[in-house]
Amino acid sequence: KAYLLPRKLPTPVLAYAIQYFDTTAGVMVTASHNPPEDNGYKVYLGKANGGGQIVSPADKDIAALIDKVAAGNVKDLPRSQDYVVLDDEVVNAYIEKTASLAKEPEADINYVYTAMHGVGYEVLSKTLTKAGLPQPHIVAEQVWPDGTFPTVNFPNPEEKGALDLAIKVAKEHNAEFIIANDPDADRLAVAVPDAQGNWKPLHGNVVGCFLGWYLAKQYHAKGEKGVLACSLVSSPALAEIAKKYGFQSEETLTGFKYIGKVQGLLFGFEEALGYLVDPDKVRDKDGISAAIVFLDLVRHLKAQGKTLADYANDFTQEFGAYVSGQISIRVSDLSEIGKLMAALRNTPPAEVGGVKVAQFIDHTKTDRQSDILVFVLENGSRLIVRPSGTEPKIKFYLDARGKDPKDADHVLAQFDEGVRQILRQDAYGKQDC
Repeated sequence: KAYLLPRKLPTPVLAYAIQYFDTTAGVMVTASHNPPEDNGYKVYLGKANGGGQIVSPADKDIAALIDKVAAGNVKDLPRSQDYVVLDDEVVNAYIEKTASLAKEPEADINYVYTAMHGVGYEVLSKTLTKAGLPQPHIVAEQVWPDGTFPTVNFPNPEEKGALDLAIKVAKEHNAEFIIANDPDADRLAVAVPDAQGNWKPLHGNVVGCFLGWYLAKQYHAKGEKGVLACSLVSSPALAEIAKKYGFQSEETLTGFKYIGKVQGLLFGFEEALGYLVDPDKVRDKDGISAAIVFLDLVRHLKAQGKTLADYANDFTQEFGAYVSGQISIRVSDLSEIGKLMAALRNTPPAEVGGVKVAQFIDHTKTDRQSDILVFVLENGSRLIVRPSGTEPKIKFYLDARGKDPKDADHVLAQFDEGVRQILRQDAYGKQDC
């Protein structure tokens, strides 16, 4: 028996519906943050599997069945009319539960929201109303679903230029910050103006640690126990937050399907703008819930007469200055990814930017059994390399730490240039980066 959602809705609503109706599985077809021709097929397993996205061996089993079907004719498959088109009951239940996350005193908030041509606005707007939170200024050109994504090259808030229209609206309204969902609304991006008025997106690690610190203090005050988790390519700062408040921390393989399976999870995030703030509701990243908790954090700060910039300074005072960067190399031929990974694996650099590599880990040879390379430098900086799971890219994740933000930025800049110099060498195919 199949239940169909009543219209185009955020992926987190689908993830919630699996638990709400106690179904065996859930499927969402979406281009998400990819180009329009690259639809994704997201599969969740419910009941004893917990409602998260599939992990091995379920993925291999499904692939084998797809191959079996592809060997025949899809027209010969049996058909059924035994499905139900749902009404808004489950949507309203999701909205009510998500709205209950907002607990801070009312405050005026002047901000901008973009749905990035996706499905986030309707559910977010209704959740804001239910939670008593102020509505945002919207980016009208991007507020309703449009699978051709006409105003952006890539509908991913991380991509350069994706937030240009939102920044234009923010300047017009003198907004405090911007929030953005990706098209299927399971991710959240935040952008803020600097002291000179130049708008910049916050790195996913920054938003993840902001939310993690805010929630960790709440859980600690209530005497709760549990785990703060992030993917191994995300900031090591989350482990420091967990340590300070007496929680366990866990680094998972890349992908929220692994974070969602962590037992005793209180909060999870990955640097690619994915945050799970209410694991009792869904077992996947949720850009709507994350937006509500982020806005509640802003209200919490306003009650103390503080801004997000003050919060960032407080974080540095408490945990040190962590900064992250990323280099992505997009390829037209997927075989280039394997060649570059092999070159880095077989001829690992001995130093990066003049700093010696203290430790090299190839996770194809550890119990992780994953195509991930880790280089830890003598100054504590960390480089992680892996192929993207959703795009034709190879990604380089850079994490650095300094005495203060300026020092950390300097360390990161040297680190970044050192990585680029290595990739331009003959041994690594003279990458254009």
